[in-house]
Amino acid sequence: MVVACIGLGANLGDAPATLRAAIQVLAGLPGTQLLASSRLYRSPAWGNEAQPDFVNAAVALQTELPAPQLLEQLLAIEQQFGRVREPGQHWGPRLLDLDLLLYAEQVIDLPQLQVPHPFLHQRGFALLPLADVAPQALIPGHGTVRDVLVGINTSGIDPIGG
Repeated sequence: MVVACIGLGANLGDAPATLRAAIQVLAGLPGTQLLASSRLYRSPAWGNEAQPDFVNAAVALQTELPAPQLLEQLLAIEQQFGRVREPGQHWGPRLLDLDLLLYAEQVIDLPQLQVPHPFLHQRGFALLPLADVAPQALIPGHGTVRDVLVGINTSGIDPIGG
């Protein structure tokens, strides 16, 4: 069993409801237990800024799924919620985005999976929710989530009610 941290994001439809529902699906994955879920945060779009604000969250899971199998489950959940991945389209609007941010303290570098998430240490919209569920988690090569968050600009990223 390992602790894996998942980042959630959405900016189409009822994003808060989608994230809450996706957290319940994540909690039901085989061989997996939900340890914690963050507050929901509203954040400005990143990369392609000409789109609605995002709602972001994070969960910490205890799982016996190997990282590649967990990634397959995450992609299947995205599809279940209507996500269609367009080749070559990054940072666009989405119904649901699930990212495997951390998998214990492992560094994984596969064509389809990089852990820790390559830009995690630069993204306040991922680090703030992650700090709610795993502030002491180590981002290999960068320090703990809490320590990395200290050096990141999080202005405009705010918790939302409910």
